[in-house]
Amino acid sequence: MVKSLSVRTILLVFSAMLLLPASCKKEDDTYQVNSELILPASAFKTKLKTDQQYVAILHANLFQQALSANELYDIAQCIESIGDKEVAREVVISNFMNKPGVQIPTDSAMHADIDKFIVETYERFLVREPSEAEITYFKNFILSDPNVTPELVYFSFALSNEYLFY
Repeated sequence: MVKSLSVRTILLVFSAMLLLPASCKKEDDTYQVNSELILPASAFKTKLKTDQQYVAILHANLFQQALSANELYDIAQCIESIGDKEVAREVVISNFMNKPGVQIPTDSAMHADIDKFIVETYERFLVREPSEAEITYFKNFILSDPNVTPELVYFSFALSNEYLFY
């Protein structure tokens, strides 16, 4: 009996020693911050616009009115006939920019309120609000180069990869 009691005692002491370090473990700090999945603004734009969609949306963004069905068909056919789609888009944008009636702010209006110009351009072309980093980048870019015009900014937005998707 003495032997069995001492074995029990040894097992009890050994079990207590195993549990002792686990009970002294420090809890992790919690800051009650919601975990959020943060993605770039363009992450949800996954569908490529067709040539007709691209032309129709571009015309609406530049002229603030719809393009006729005949003109839309003709321009889309021209884009399809050119092998390099980016060159075709550059030609279409350039032609639209040179037509009368295009709705582009003046250079003085852009410089009068650069933040407003940037936000309105993002909303007009990319259908979203710009991040603070994007606003800062474009503001610094516009202020650092006197040759930047609203036409160049609109041209660059219309050629951007994000503009090709919806």
